[in-house]
Amino acid sequence: MKSVFWAFLRPVSVLAVVLLACSAKDSREAGDFASPLLVGKDAFGDWTRDAPGVRRRITAADLPPPGSNLLAINSPRVIARPAGAELRAPPGFKVEEYATGFRNPRFLLTAPNGDIFVTESEANEIKVVRPNGGGSPDAPVVFANDGLNQPFGIAFFPPGEDPRFLYVANTNGVIRFPYRNGDRRARGPAESLSAHVSGGGLLRGGGHWTRDIVFAPDGSKMYVSIGSRSNSSDNAAEADRARIFEFNPDGSDRQVYAWGIRNAVGIAFRPGTNELWMSTNERDELGDDLVPDYISSVRRGGFYGRPWFYIGSHQDPHHRGKHPELAGKTIVPDVLVQSHSASLNLCFYTGDQFPAEYKGDIFAAFHGSWNRTRRTGYKIVRVPFDHSSGKSLGEYEDFITGFVTPNGRVWGRPVGLSVAKDGSLLFSEDGNGTIWRVRFQR
Repeated sequence: MKSVFWAFLRPVSVLAVVLLACSAKDSREAGDFASPLLVGKDAFGDWTRDAPGVRRRITAADLPPPGSNLLAINSPRVIARPAGAELRAPPGFKVEEYATGFRNPRFLLTAPNGDIFVTESEANEIKVVRPNGGGSPDAPVVFANDGLNQPFGIAFFPPGEDPRFLYVANTNGVIRFPYRNGDRRARGPAESLSAHVSGGGLLRGGGHWTRDIVFAPDGSKMYVSIGSRSNSSDNAAEADRARIFEFNPDGSDRQVYAWGIRNAVGIAFRPGTNELWMSTNERDELGDDLVPDYISSVRRGGFYGRPWFYIGSHQDPHHRGKHPELAGKTIVPDVLVQSHSASLNLCFYTGDQFPAEYKGDIFAAFHGSWNRTRRTGYKIVRVPFDHSSGKSLGEYEDFITGFVTPNGRVWGRPVGLSVAKDGSLLFSEDGNGTIWRVRFQR
Protein backbone atom coordinates (compact mmCIF):
# COMPACT_ATOMS: atom_id res chain seq x y z
CA MET A 1 0.00 0.00 0.00
CA LYS A 2 2.86 2.33 0.88
CA SER A 3 4.57 1.75 -2.49
CA VAL A 4 1.28 2.42 -4.32
CA PHE A 5 0.87 5.67 -2.39
CA TRP A 6 4.36 6.91 -3.33
CA ALA A 7 3.90 5.83 -6.93
CA PHE A 8 0.80 8.01 -7.05
CA LEU A 9 2.40 10.92 -5.21
CA ARG A 10 5.57 11.11 -7.34
CA PRO A 11 3.93 12.35 -10.59
CA VAL A 12 1.70 14.67 -8.56
CA SER A 13 4.83 16.14 -6.93
CA VAL A 14 6.49 16.62 -10.31
CA LEU A 15 3.34 18.31 -11.61
CA ALA A 16 3.29 20.57 -8.56
CA VAL A 17 6.88 21.63 -9.18
CA VAL A 18 6.11 22.39 -12.82
CA LEU A 19 3.02 24.40 -11.87
CA LEU A 20 5.01 26.27 -9.22
CA ALA A 21 7.73 27.14 -11.73
CA CYS A 22 5.14 28.36 -14.25
CA SER A 23 3.44 30.38 -11.53
CA ALA A 24 6.77 31.98 -10.57
CA LYS A 25 7.46 32.79 -14.22
CA ASP A 26 4.02 34.39 -14.62
CA SER A 27 4.56 36.30 -11.39
CA ARG A 28 7.87 37.72 -12.63
CA GLU A 29 6.28 38.73 -15.91
CA ALA A 30 3.50 40.43 -14.00
CA GLY A 31 6.04 42.53 -12.14
CA ASP A 32 6.35 40.65 -8.85
CA PHE A 33 10.03 40.33 -7.93
CA ALA A 34 11.12 36.71 -7.55
CA SER A 35 14.76 35.78 -6.96
CA PRO A 36 15.58 32.24 -8.07
CA LEU A 37 19.03 31.04 -7.04
CA LEU A 38 20.91 29.00 -9.65
CA VAL A 39 23.62 26.75 -8.25
CA GLY A 40 25.92 24.07 -9.61
CA LYS A 41 25.56 23.36 -13.31
CA ASP A 42 22.37 25.42 -13.38
CA ALA A 43 24.45 28.53 -12.71
CA PHE A 44 26.13 28.16 -16.11
CA GLY A 45 24.19 29.27 -19.15
CA ASP A 46 23.80 32.11 -21.61
CA TRP A 47 21.99 35.43 -22.03
CA THR A 48 18.62 33.72 -22.57
CA ARG A 49 18.48 32.87 -18.86
CA ASP A 50 19.28 36.40 -17.70
CA ALA A 51 16.59 38.45 -15.98
CA PRO A 52 16.54 40.96 -13.12
CA GLY A 53 16.57 39.09 -9.83
CA VAL A 54 18.11 35.86 -11.13
CA ARG A 55 20.90 34.90 -8.72
CA ARG A 56 23.88 32.63 -9.31
CA ARG A 57 26.27 30.95 -6.93
CA ILE A 58 29.31 29.21 -8.40
CA THR A 59 31.84 27.41 -6.22
CA ALA A 60 35.21 25.83 -6.88
CA ALA A 61 33.56 22.41 -6.64
CA ASP A 62 31.27 23.26 -9.58
CA LEU A 63 34.05 23.74 -12.13
CA PRO A 64 34.25 21.34 -15.09
CA PRO A 65 37.56 19.76 -16.13
CA PRO A 66 39.69 21.90 -18.43
CA GLY A 67 39.17 21.56 -22.15
CA SER A 68 39.55 24.02 -25.00
CA ASN A 69 37.43 26.64 -26.69
CA LEU A 70 40.32 28.14 -28.61
CA LEU A 71 38.27 28.28 -31.81
CA ALA A 72 35.05 29.56 -30.19
CA ILE A 73 35.32 33.06 -31.61
CA ASN A 74 31.92 34.70 -31.19
CA SER A 75 32.58 38.46 -31.28
CA PRO A 76 29.46 40.58 -30.74
CA ARG A 77 29.65 43.05 -33.71
CA VAL A 78 27.64 45.65 -31.83
CA ILE A 79 24.58 46.98 -33.65
CA ALA A 80 22.60 50.19 -33.18
CA ARG A 81 19.87 50.01 -30.56
CA PRO A 82 16.95 48.21 -32.25
CA ALA A 83 13.56 49.87 -32.34
CA GLY A 84 11.64 48.98 -29.21
CA ALA A 85 14.65 47.51 -27.38
CA GLU A 86 14.42 48.26 -23.66
CA LEU A 87 16.61 47.45 -20.70
CA ARG A 88 15.07 45.49 -17.85
CA ALA A 89 15.46 46.24 -14.14
CA PRO A 90 13.91 44.95 -10.89
CA PRO A 91 10.43 46.26 -10.03
CA GLY A 92 10.49 49.87 -8.90
CA PHE A 93 13.62 50.77 -10.85
CA LYS A 94 13.65 52.84 -14.03
CA VAL A 95 16.46 52.69 -16.61
CA GLU A 96 16.87 55.64 -18.96
CA GLU A 97 19.42 56.85 -21.45
CA TYR A 98 21.24 59.73 -19.75
CA ALA A 99 23.83 61.04 -22.23
CA THR A 100 24.97 60.04 -25.73
CA GLY A 101 27.55 60.85 -28.38
CA PHE A 102 30.65 59.59 -26.58
CA ARG A 103 33.52 57.78 -28.23
CA ASN A 104 34.44 54.65 -26.29
CA PRO A 105 33.29 55.90 -22.84
CA ARG A 106 34.93 53.66 -20.29
CA PHE A 107 35.40 54.83 -16.70
CA LEU A 108 32.94 57.02 -14.75
CA LEU A 109 33.75 59.03 -11.62
CA THR A 110 31.47 61.33 -9.63
CA ALA A 111 33.08 64.50 -8.29
CA PRO A 112 32.18 65.88 -4.85
CA ASN A 113 30.02 68.59 -6.47
CA GLY A 114 28.14 66.03 -8.58
CA ASP A 115 29.95 66.42 -11.92
CA ILE A 116 30.48 63.15 -13.81
CA PHE A 117 33.95 62.55 -15.23
CA VAL A 118 34.18 60.21 -18.24
CA THR A 119 37.33 58.72 -19.76
CA GLU A 120 37.21 58.22 -23.52
CA SER A 121 40.11 55.83 -23.85
CA GLU A 122 40.38 55.62 -27.64
CA ALA A 123 40.02 59.38 -28.09
CA ASN A 124 42.55 60.10 -25.29
CA GLU A 125 40.18 62.57 -23.68
CA ILE A 126 38.55 63.08 -20.30
CA LYS A 127 35.18 64.79 -20.38
CA VAL A 128 32.90 66.26 -17.73
CA VAL A 129 29.12 65.95 -17.70
CA ARG A 130 27.27 68.30 -15.37
CA PRO A 131 23.79 67.34 -14.12
CA ASN A 132 21.36 70.24 -14.42
CA GLY A 133 18.54 68.97 -12.24
CA GLY A 134 16.49 67.79 -15.22
CA GLY A 135 16.29 64.57 -17.14
CA SER A 136 19.37 65.22 -19.26
CA PRO A 137 22.70 66.75 -18.20
CA ASP A 138 24.51 69.67 -19.81
CA ALA A 139 26.57 68.94 -22.91
CA PRO A 140 29.93 67.28 -22.18
CA VAL A 141 32.99 69.51 -21.80
CA VAL A 142 36.57 68.36 -22.47
CA PHE A 143 38.45 68.44 -19.17
CA ALA A 144 41.79 67.34 -20.60
CA ASN A 145 43.28 65.88 -23.78
CA ASP A 146 47.02 66.27 -23.21
CA GLY A 147 49.38 63.79 -21.62
CA LEU A 148 46.87 60.98 -22.05
CA ASN A 149 47.75 57.50 -23.32
CA GLN A 150 44.78 55.12 -23.29
CA PRO A 151 43.47 56.52 -20.00
CA PHE A 152 41.13 54.33 -17.99
CA GLY A 153 40.90 54.67 -14.22
CA ILE A 154 40.69 58.11 -12.60
CA ALA A 155 40.58 59.17 -8.96
CA PHE A 156 40.47 62.38 -6.92
CA PHE A 157 43.17 63.12 -4.36
CA PRO A 158 43.07 63.57 -1.47
CA PRO A 159 39.90 61.58 -0.79
CA GLY A 160 37.02 63.60 0.55
CA GLU A 161 35.13 66.76 -0.30
CA ASP A 162 38.06 68.98 -1.23
CA PRO A 163 40.38 67.21 -3.69
CA ARG A 164 43.40 68.99 -5.17
CA PHE A 165 44.23 66.66 -8.04
CA LEU A 166 42.60 64.36 -10.56
CA TYR A 167 44.85 61.31 -10.98
CA VAL A 168 44.72 59.39 -14.27
CA ALA A 169 45.90 55.83 -14.88
CA ASN A 170 47.37 55.83 -18.38
CA THR A 171 48.28 52.46 -19.80
CA ASN A 172 51.98 53.12 -19.10
CA GLY A 173 51.89 55.14 -15.90
CA VAL A 174 50.12 57.65 -13.69
CA ILE A 175 49.69 61.38 -14.29
CA ARG A 176 47.71 64.02 -12.44
CA PHE A 177 46.03 67.33 -13.17
CA PRO A 178 45.55 70.15 -10.65
CA TYR A 179 41.88 70.33 -9.72
CA ARG A 180 39.49 72.23 -7.52
CA ASN A 181 35.94 71.17 -6.82
CA GLY A 182 33.74 72.32 -9.70
CA ASP A 183 36.49 72.61 -12.35
CA ARG A 184 35.33 71.44 -15.74
CA ARG A 185 38.67 72.12 -17.39
CA ALA A 186 42.07 71.21 -16.02
CA ARG A 187 43.63 74.26 -14.40
CA GLY A 188 47.13 73.18 -15.36
CA PRO A 189 49.10 70.76 -17.54
CA ALA A 190 49.50 67.05 -16.80
CA GLU A 191 52.19 66.14 -14.28
CA SER A 192 53.89 62.78 -14.79
CA LEU A 193 54.61 60.77 -11.65
CA SER A 194 57.26 58.14 -11.06
CA ALA A 195 54.62 55.39 -10.97
CA HIS A 196 55.54 53.82 -14.31
CA VAL A 197 53.99 50.52 -15.35
CA SER A 198 54.33 48.27 -18.36
CA GLY A 199 52.10 49.64 -21.13
CA GLY A 200 49.58 47.54 -22.98
CA GLY A 201 47.97 47.28 -26.38
CA LEU A 202 46.08 44.58 -28.19
CA LEU A 203 46.05 41.43 -26.07
CA ARG A 204 48.15 39.42 -28.51
CA GLY A 205 50.60 42.32 -28.78
CA GLY A 206 51.04 44.49 -25.74
CA GLY A 207 48.64 42.68 -23.46
CA HIS A 208 45.83 44.04 -21.32
CA TRP A 209 45.93 47.83 -21.43
CA THR A 210 43.44 49.08 -18.82
CA ARG A 211 44.82 50.39 -15.52
CA ASP A 212 42.62 51.29 -12.57
CA ILE A 213 43.62 53.54 -9.72
CA VAL A 214 42.27 54.14 -6.21
CA PHE A 215 43.50 55.68 -2.96
CA ALA A 216 43.35 54.27 0.54
CA PRO A 217 40.53 55.90 2.52
CA ASP A 218 43.04 57.98 4.50
CA GLY A 219 44.95 58.98 1.35
CA SER A 220 48.21 57.43 2.55
CA LYS A 221 48.65 55.01 -0.34
CA MET A 222 47.77 54.70 -4.01
CA TYR A 223 46.84 51.42 -5.71
CA VAL A 224 47.16 50.64 -9.41
CA SER A 225 46.05 47.44 -11.12
CA ILE A 226 47.81 46.06 -14.21
CA GLY A 227 46.74 43.06 -16.27
CA SER A 228 48.84 40.30 -17.79
CA ARG A 229 50.62 40.62 -21.11
CA SER A 230 49.29 37.29 -22.39
CA ASN A 231 46.56 34.80 -21.66
CA SER A 232 48.52 32.35 -19.52
CA SER A 233 52.25 32.56 -20.29
CA ASP A 234 54.90 32.70 -17.58
CA ASN A 235 57.77 34.07 -19.63
CA ALA A 236 59.94 37.08 -18.86
CA ALA A 237 57.52 39.47 -20.57
CA GLU A 238 55.10 38.85 -17.68
CA ALA A 239 57.42 40.36 -15.09
CA ASP A 240 55.61 43.08 -13.16
CA ARG A 241 52.27 42.19 -14.77
CA ALA A 242 49.08 40.57 -13.41
CA ARG A 243 49.40 42.49 -10.16
CA ILE A 244 47.99 45.23 -7.98
CA PHE A 245 50.72 47.66 -6.96
CA GLU A 246 50.87 49.94 -3.95
CA PHE A 247 52.58 53.36 -4.19
CA ASN A 248 52.94 56.52 -2.22
CA PRO A 249 50.64 59.22 -3.65
CA ASP A 250 53.63 60.81 -5.44
CA GLY A 251 54.29 57.54 -7.27
CA SER A 252 57.31 56.48 -5.21
CA ASP A 253 58.01 53.28 -3.22
CA ARG A 254 56.31 50.73 -5.47
CA GLN A 255 55.31 47.51 -3.69
CA VAL A 256 53.41 44.44 -4.88
CA TYR A 257 50.13 44.40 -2.96
CA ALA A 258 48.73 41.21 -4.55
CA TRP A 259 49.73 39.04 -7.51
CA GLY A 260 48.63 36.22 -9.80
CA ILE A 261 45.62 38.34 -10.85
CA ARG A 262 45.17 38.07 -14.61
CA ASN A 263 43.40 41.40 -15.11
CA ALA A 264 41.85 43.35 -12.23
CA VAL A 265 40.02 45.85 -14.41
CA GLY A 266 38.24 47.51 -11.48
CA ILE A 267 39.44 48.10 -7.92
CA ALA A 268 37.67 49.93 -5.09
CA PHE A 269 37.75 50.25 -1.31
CA ARG A 270 34.68 49.13 0.52
CA PRO A 271 33.21 52.20 2.25
CA GLY A 272 33.96 52.48 5.95
CA THR A 273 36.70 49.84 5.78
CA ASN A 274 40.24 49.27 4.58
CA GLU A 275 39.11 46.35 2.40
CA LEU A 276 40.27 46.58 -1.21
CA TRP A 277 38.03 44.79 -3.72
CA MET A 278 38.58 43.88 -7.36
CA SER A 279 36.69 42.84 -10.47
CA THR A 280 38.82 40.42 -12.49
CA ASN A 281 38.90 38.89 -15.96
CA GLU A 282 40.31 35.39 -15.78
CA ARG A 283 42.00 33.42 -18.56
CA ASP A 284 40.56 32.05 -21.80
CA GLU A 285 40.97 28.94 -23.96
CA LEU A 286 40.19 26.31 -21.30
CA GLY A 287 36.53 25.87 -22.25
CA ASP A 288 33.22 27.71 -22.34
CA ASP A 289 32.88 27.40 -18.56
CA LEU A 290 36.50 27.96 -17.52
CA VAL A 291 37.98 29.95 -15.93
CA PRO A 292 35.41 31.91 -13.87
CA ASP A 293 35.88 35.65 -13.67
CA TYR A 294 35.54 36.89 -10.12
CA ILE A 295 34.72 39.76 -7.77
CA SER A 296 36.68 39.55 -4.57
CA SER A 297 38.33 41.21 -1.65
CA VAL A 298 42.10 41.50 -2.04
CA ARG A 299 44.47 40.21 0.61
CA ARG A 300 47.79 41.97 1.10
CA GLY A 301 50.48 39.68 -0.31
CA GLY A 302 47.80 37.34 -1.65
CA PHE A 303 48.41 35.03 -4.63
CA TYR A 304 45.42 34.37 -6.91
CA GLY A 305 46.84 31.69 -9.17
CA ARG A 306 47.73 33.09 -12.55
CA PRO A 307 49.33 31.56 -14.56
CA TRP A 308 49.99 28.22 -12.86
CA PHE A 309 46.72 27.71 -10.97
CA TYR A 310 43.17 28.99 -10.91
CA ILE A 311 40.40 29.16 -8.29
CA GLY A 312 42.40 27.49 -5.57
CA SER A 313 44.63 24.55 -6.42
CA HIS A 314 43.23 23.83 -9.90
CA GLN A 315 46.30 23.38 -12.11
CA ASP A 316 46.41 25.16 -15.46
CA PRO A 317 47.11 22.37 -18.00
CA HIS A 318 49.58 24.64 -19.82
CA HIS A 319 51.80 24.53 -16.72
CA ARG A 320 51.33 21.03 -15.41
CA GLY A 321 53.76 20.22 -12.61
CA LYS A 322 55.08 23.75 -12.18
CA HIS A 323 55.35 25.45 -8.78
CA PRO A 324 53.62 22.82 -6.61
CA GLU A 325 54.61 24.90 -3.58
CA LEU A 326 52.01 27.50 -4.61
CA ALA A 327 49.06 25.13 -5.00
CA GLY A 328 47.93 25.44 -1.41
CA LYS A 329 48.56 29.18 -1.32
CA THR A 330 46.24 30.12 -4.17
CA ILE A 331 43.31 32.11 -2.81
CA VAL A 332 39.76 31.22 -3.81
CA PRO A 333 37.98 34.54 -4.59
CA ASP A 334 34.86 35.61 -2.72
CA VAL A 335 32.41 35.58 -5.66
CA LEU A 336 32.94 33.47 -8.78
CA VAL A 337 31.34 34.80 -11.94
CA GLN A 338 30.37 32.89 -15.05
CA SER A 339 33.39 32.46 -17.31
CA HIS A 340 33.97 34.98 -20.13
CA SER A 341 31.48 37.48 -18.68
CA ALA A 342 34.31 40.05 -18.90
CA SER A 343 33.67 41.68 -15.54
CA LEU A 344 35.04 45.23 -15.83
CA ASN A 345 34.43 48.12 -13.44
CA LEU A 346 32.73 47.87 -10.04
CA CYS A 347 31.44 50.29 -7.43
CA PHE A 348 29.87 50.11 -3.99
CA TYR A 349 26.42 51.60 -3.64
CA THR A 350 26.77 54.55 -1.28
CA GLY A 351 23.57 56.47 -2.06
CA ASP A 352 20.24 56.70 -0.28
CA GLN A 353 17.88 56.62 -3.23
CA PHE A 354 17.73 52.83 -3.61
CA PRO A 355 16.02 50.62 -1.00
CA ALA A 356 18.05 50.17 2.19
CA GLU A 357 19.04 46.58 1.39
CA TYR A 358 21.19 47.84 -1.50
CA LYS A 359 23.35 50.05 0.72
CA GLY A 360 26.97 48.90 0.66
CA ASP A 361 26.41 46.25 -2.01
CA ILE A 362 28.57 46.04 -5.14
CA PHE A 363 27.46 46.75 -8.68
CA ALA A 364 29.64 45.39 -11.48
CA ALA A 365 29.57 45.82 -15.26
CA PHE A 366 29.86 42.74 -17.49
CA HIS A 367 31.23 43.76 -20.89
CA GLY A 368 30.22 40.40 -22.36
CA SER A 369 31.88 37.39 -23.95
CA TRP A 370 33.65 37.29 -27.29
CA ASN A 371 34.99 33.73 -27.19
CA ARG A 372 32.16 31.62 -25.85
CA THR A 373 29.91 29.44 -28.00
CA ARG A 374 26.81 30.92 -26.37
CA ARG A 375 27.01 34.55 -25.27
CA THR A 376 27.15 35.53 -21.63
CA GLY A 377 27.51 38.86 -19.84
CA TYR A 378 26.34 42.18 -21.33
CA LYS A 379 24.62 43.28 -18.12
CA ILE A 380 24.95 44.98 -14.75
CA VAL A 381 24.95 42.71 -11.71
CA ARG A 382 24.68 43.21 -7.99
CA VAL A 383 26.86 41.44 -5.41
CA PRO A 384 24.89 41.44 -2.14
CA PHE A 385 26.38 41.40 1.34
CA ASP A 386 25.02 40.04 4.59
CA HIS A 387 24.56 43.36 6.34
CA SER A 388 24.64 41.81 9.79
CA SER A 389 27.98 40.04 9.35
CA GLY A 390 29.45 42.33 6.70
CA LYS A 391 30.38 39.34 4.55
CA SER A 392 29.63 38.69 0.91
CA LEU A 393 26.93 36.09 0.28
CA GLY A 394 29.14 34.47 -2.38
CA GLU A 395 26.60 35.03 -5.13
CA TYR A 396 25.63 37.63 -7.70
CA GLU A 397 22.30 38.83 -9.02
CA ASP A 398 21.23 40.17 -12.41
CA PHE A 399 20.29 43.83 -12.06
CA ILE A 400 20.12 45.35 -15.56
CA THR A 401 19.66 43.05 -18.57
CA GLY A 402 18.51 43.39 -22.16
CA PHE A 403 21.58 44.40 -24.18
CA VAL A 404 21.29 41.17 -26.18
CA THR A 405 18.34 40.67 -28.54
CA PRO A 406 16.35 37.41 -28.57
CA ASN A 407 18.32 36.28 -31.63
CA GLY A 408 21.66 36.94 -29.93
CA ARG A 409 22.63 40.30 -31.41
CA VAL A 410 24.35 42.79 -29.10
CA TRP A 411 23.55 46.50 -28.89
CA GLY A 412 25.45 47.53 -25.78
CA ARG A 413 28.49 46.57 -23.71
CA PRO A 414 28.60 47.97 -20.13
CA VAL A 415 31.94 49.19 -18.77
CA GLY A 416 31.98 51.92 -16.09
CA LEU A 417 29.86 52.55 -12.99
CA SER A 418 29.42 55.39 -10.55
CA VAL A 419 26.89 56.46 -7.95
CA ALA A 420 25.58 59.94 -8.79
CA LYS A 421 25.21 62.62 -6.12
CA ASP A 422 21.42 62.13 -6.12
CA GLY A 423 21.84 58.41 -5.36
CA SER A 424 21.02 57.11 -8.84
CA LEU A 425 23.38 54.63 -10.52
CA LEU A 426 25.14 55.60 -13.74
CA PHE A 427 26.82 53.21 -16.12
CA SER A 428 28.58 53.60 -19.44
CA GLU A 429 28.46 51.29 -22.43
CA ASP A 430 31.05 51.63 -25.17
CA GLY A 431 29.20 49.87 -28.00
CA ASN A 432 27.00 52.85 -28.88
CA GLY A 433 28.77 55.45 -26.74
CA THR A 434 26.07 56.07 -24.15
CA ILE A 435 25.65 56.62 -20.42
CA TRP A 436 22.58 55.23 -18.69
CA ARG A 437 20.91 56.14 -15.39
CA VAL A 438 19.08 53.82 -13.01
CA ARG A 439 16.64 55.38 -10.54
CA PHE A 440 14.34 53.92 -7.95
CA GLN A 441 10.81 55.27 -8.12
CA ARG A 442 9.29 55.30 -4.68
